[in-house]
Amino acid sequence: MSKNETIENYLEAIHILSLKDPQVRAVQVADYLGFSRPTVSIALKQLAVEDYLHVDDNIITLTEKGSEIATRMYERHELVAQLLMKLGVNEELAYHDSCLIEHDLSAESFAAIKKAAHKLLQGS
Repeated sequence: MSKNETIENYLEAIHILSLKDPQVRAVQVADYLGFSRPTVSIALKQLAVEDYLHVDDNIITLTEKGSEIATRMYERHELVAQLLMKLGVNEELAYHDSCLIEHDLSAESFAAIKKAAHKLLQGS
């Protein structure tokens, strides 16, 4: 896994968790990603140094920079998963494969997929 993909996964996880509860903590991130708490703690410290997030009183919030990446990755993840399910892939596999695909798509390819997916998904 590349450094960018790791960053994207952490930021997307924090975004997803914050949709359910705005007070995201490191333990939730560790549980969500299936990583140890010390591993997550080290990663969060580095992400804070790189200005992707802030940790204040154990509450994690994304910076504008981090939120922009997280939102982009979440949109890709959801759209690709929905498209795969529309094509007949079961939900669990669609989300798994979507996670693999979302990191490697260029902006141009994603825009084309997004345009085609909206036509296909609206036609249901």
